[in-house]
Amino acid sequence: MNKDRIAGKAKDIAGRIERQTGEWTGDRKKQVEGAVKQVAGKTQNAVGNAKDAVKDLDRQEASSKPPQRVTDTPESDDEEEDLREARR
Repeated sequence: MNKDRIAGKAKDIAGRIERQTGEWTGDRKKQVEGAVKQVAGKTQNAVGNAKDAVKDLDRQEASSKPPQRVTDTPESDDEEEDLREARR
């Protein structure tokens, strides 16, 4: 969970409280401001979810790749002969 998801959820909750308070008191300005905060919070939360999904995808791709094989490549004829003897 990243900071965008946390901050977005906090804005969403604060917006809900403000909107609901505006509904109870009949204050249209508070209702609208609360609704705007809610939308901003939901948007920020969605951005955080997308970032987390990308990170998860990257982790899955990195873990699913087969290990790279390193081949023995002699740099000279002497090394090649040493490798043959070592394999016997």
